[in-house]
Amino acid sequence: MTAGMPFAPFLARLAEVGVAVETVTAPTLVPIQTITLANGDWGRLGREADDWGWRWAAGWGEDLGETLRINACFEQAGAYLLARTTVTRTHPMLPSHTPYYPVADRPERHTQDMFGVAFSDHPDARRWTRHRAWKSSEYPLRRDFPAAGRPPDTTPADHQYKFFSAHGSGVYEIPVGPVHAGIIEPGHFRFQAVGETVLNLEAHLGYTHKGVEKIAECRDADGLARLAGRVSGDSTVAHAWAACMAMERAAGVQPPPRAVWLRALMSERERVANHLGDIGAIVNDVGFAFGFYQFGRLRETWQRASMTAFGHRFMMDRLVPGGVAVDLDNARITAMRDEAAALRQQVSKLMTILYDSPSLTNRLLTTGILTPEQASALGCMGYVGRASSLYFDVRRDAPYPPYDRLKVNGVLHHSGDVNARVRVRHEEIIASLDLIQALLAGMPGGAIHSEWQTPAEGSEGIGIVEGWRGEIISYARFGGGGRIARFFPRDPSWTTWPALEVLIHDNIVPDFPVCNKSVNGSYSGNDL
Repeated sequence: MTAGMPFAPFLARLAEVGVAVETVTAPTLVPIQTITLANGDWGRLGREADDWGWRWAAGWGEDLGETLRINACFEQAGAYLLARTTVTRTHPMLPSHTPYYPVADRPERHTQDMFGVAFSDHPDARRWTRHRAWKSSEYPLRRDFPAAGRPPDTTPADHQYKFFSAHGSGVYEIPVGPVHAGIIEPGHFRFQAVGETVLNLEAHLGYTHKGVEKIAECRDADGLARLAGRVSGDSTVAHAWAACMAMERAAGVQPPPRAVWLRALMSERERVANHLGDIGAIVNDVGFAFGFYQFGRLRETWQRASMTAFGHRFMMDRLVPGGVAVDLDNARITAMRDEAAALRQQVSKLMTILYDSPSLTNRLLTTGILTPEQASALGCMGYVGRASSLYFDVRRDAPYPPYDRLKVNGVLHHSGDVNARVRVRHEEIIASLDLIQALLAGMPGGAIHSEWQTPAEGSEGIGIVEGWRGEIISYARFGGGGRIARFFPRDPSWTTWPALEVLIHDNIVPDFPVCNKSVNGSYSGNDL
């Protein structure tokens, strides 16, 4: 364990309360500290971790044959702890972490649906991912379930899902979706309101479930990288990077320095493009069409430059295990440097117009407030967390190459409203442009790809990167022949979708679109 890290006192506390743990740090899981414990102590682990200020970051299951392994990843002060336990296939019962961590609610329900693990004291036993596509006795992520499934001729309607209901004089209900009027992905939102004031909102997702975890099995490393880049199309660079990092740690492969810097360059370009688009979309949702057109124009120009430089507007499939698939010549580096300087000036002028528009700021200020306490309880990451006083950025607080050699300017706001989430996006664009200039100026020479080495069966790794929405955690374990046995990608949307349900309270129904866009969770990233 690293000196100064919070592991030792926490492990001492677990021993003090009678929780016996076995600490095992596999070389491929560095820098993650790993502990295993008996399944009966799983609930007490959650309680003690909460008391000691650990953030619940991710949870997933694995089918090991005779047993099912459950994983929970925690973070504190940039240190990560992976806790593990097992249950038998014949009695898959486990205490829940949700009573201590609301953010664990839907991940545990996903594990329940996909593996058949029942969490004994979970407050919500409803299906989450499965809807009505599979029988109650079928668990799609168990080994014996075919990737193609056993689809019925007609999937029954999911009319039995019991939404929260409110009753009283003047209370009415508004169902929205899952099919929407625009081009966004499907998700169902159920409102209870009095007049125009929202009393409650509950989201039901899972309509874009793609079977990513199942179809990852038996892929080779290149195939998994391509699949990871499609978990959420607007985060293709970040998800591919996290998956490649996990596989490279499992295989003991070190990407060349130039490849790592090119990955960071593409990641920052992805961050800038999405923040540009989001600012335009947010202001458009309150009728400020000028901002929508102008920021859309800037995003389109930026993505066309990515196409010219890397061969793809979204830079999809540009990251590969062991490095990257494309390089930049000096002329393109110079062009990117000029492009970043020009964008900085245009963004500054446009944001001045936005900030000086009373009709716009009146709609954004105090709208959709997420308090720091709420954001912390939900484990919110990225711009949602940083707009509500949660100052965490993997690039700075748990740095990975090349960010361990760069200065990442922190962005933080405290009001937690839509206006704050716009300001965080604006300031993160500027911070990313600073990083892009530093990356272009310090780009090392040399190769862009290391030779891949087939990892031994059972080798595993975790990759953690700061995507544009926030922290992405990817886990990969290899089976025989260098084929993937288990892959799990945790998009930050798992933590931010629940925030939308909280921050909409006491707002008016017409403000839902702008609140929703200010959070901008990925349906696809949630619906694995």
